[in-house]
Amino acid sequence: MARGRTKAGEGANEVWEIIKTLFWALLIALVLRIFLVQPYTIPSASMEPNLYEGDYIVVTKWSYGYSRHSAPFSPPLFEGRLLARAPERGDVIVFKTPLDNRTDLVKRLIGLPGDRIQVRNSELWLNGERVPRTPAPGAATDPRAMGEIFRETLPGGRSYLTQDYGPDGGLDDTDLYVVPEGHYFMMGDNRDNSMDSRVPVAAGGVGYLPSENLVGRARIVLVSWKPGASILKPWTWLNLNLDRIAKPLG
Repeated sequence: MARGRTKAGEGANEVWEIIKTLFWALLIALVLRIFLVQPYTIPSASMEPNLYEGDYIVVTKWSYGYSRHSAPFSPPLFEGRLLARAPERGDVIVFKTPLDNRTDLVKRLIGLPGDRIQVRNSELWLNGERVPRTPAPGAATDPRAMGEIFRETLPGGRSYLTQDYGPDGGLDDTDLYVVPEGHYFMMGDNRDNSMDSRVPVAAGGVGYLPSENLVGRARIVLVSWKPGASILKPWTWLNLNLDRIAKPLG
């Protein structure tokens, strides 16, 4: 009888050890996710030709400090940001859309508080000056790149590729936007296929993005899957875009 009780005790100890191991593993993963890095999968074409559907990117959570949106499910723990650091124009940023404060989006930061922004004939104007852009045919190496490719250069020298389908799109001529204090102006690099800050929240866009909604800075494309690949289809797991692996984001 004692031997049976000993075996039962050993079994209970093993179960307890497994539970403790799982607890600490989950806690470590949660701490890493909140404070250090988090992976994201790109779900749409709004950032082409720099990010494509199927890209798996790494986001640094410490880049701009921490808000309630740094934690899963955005619990209302506090308001504002802790250890806040201001982002820079041109950063590619993951944020929670003000539409529901839950959905993750990724866009490029174009406007800082106080900036005056307008799009005229598909060209970006910032504080009364046209942002230089030059045709860059062939610069986008991914075969999915469509439309005209331009290299746009922000004040300070930050440059990146944009994609444009012509000057007749619904967002190619806009009103003048003045970014309020504590907010930012976000735009997709795919200028004719992005519901960004040019579109008000009430119409399904981003509008002026509150600082609190910043989640982190997108740093690198870790890996990229070809169209049709799915976690539910194991035979597609190795259908990778090899030229996009470890691709840094400017």
